Amino acid sequence: MQNQVVNCVQSLRTEKKITQEELASAVGVTRQTIIAVEKGNYTPSVLLALKIAKFFNTSVEKLFCINGLK
Repeated sequence: MQNQVVNCVQSLRTEKKITQEELASAVGVTRQTIIAVEKGNYTPSVLLALKIAKFFNTSVEKLFCINGLK
């Protein structure tokens, strides 16, 4: 089984009633980047992951995890 980064960005964003555009603007990326992160099609850089975590006032480890890691 191959390891894959999974995240809960979309669920946290919708829980906080934040649009993809608002999140993208706050962390300095495009809305398309946020869409790709939420779908799991793009693994963000450490810098972007830290910015998203800071925006939601949480840790990177709570937003992102490695699926399939034993």
